[in-house]
Amino acid sequence: MNTIKYKPIGVIYTPYTERAGMPIQQTGAKGVKGTIEIDPTYTEGLKDLDGFSHIILLYHFHMVKEYSLLSKPFMEDKIHGVFSIRGPKRPNPIGFSVVKLNRVEGNVLYIENVDMLNETPLIDIKPFIPDVDCVKVDKMGWLNGKSHKMGDEESDNRFE
Repeated sequence: MNTIKYKPIGVIYTPYTERAGMPIQQTGAKGVKGTIEIDPTYTEGLKDLDGFSHIILLYHFHMVKEYSLLSKPFMEDKIHGVFSIRGPKRPNPIGFSVVKLNRVEGNVLYIENVDMLNETPLIDIKPFIPDVDCVKVDKMGWLNGKSHKMGDEESDNRFE
């Protein structure tokens, strides 16, 4: 296989300096504010982004040192495969969140509903488009009947 290399386009700043007590999804981070500082090289690419109320952030789980193909997620005591959970200890430690975009000033984005650690490297930004990004599903695997609880869960040390 070919090697794939990504370079961060910016840094996400949040109030969370450690994983313990951090929300595990943005639904548990309502109103929590943060900023993103985009590398000035990419500022021009922010043109028209301020017309969107929400954006998708793709970022690097920078504190992850190794991966595990089997893990116990926050919502359950059973072990599941890494590709059926959203935990950070993945072969490619990439995370994503949908956040509210409050404003863009130069190369700084003001966001809220942040659920990532402070100084998280940002890989990419995409506009959130409800008609495209929200789909009706018939099943949710082991999360059937549990996903409504995700906003109540907080991070602990299980992925350290």
